[in-house]
Amino acid sequence: MTINNPIFIFALITVIWFIPGILVRRINELKQIKKSKKRQADAINKLYPNSKDSSN
Repeated sequence: MTINNPIFIFALITVIWFIPGILVRRINELKQIKKSKKRQADAINKLYPNSKDSSN
């Protein structure tokens, strides 16, 4: 009976369609945040390089 319900089928297809997209978007956002933090850390290291003589 549930399989013949058009509203249930619509909701099921919608969930199956959008869940992978949401997961992929979230993974890409995390990668982008990680990459921007690495770029920022590299830029800071260029501005303030670690000196070999730390006894100053």
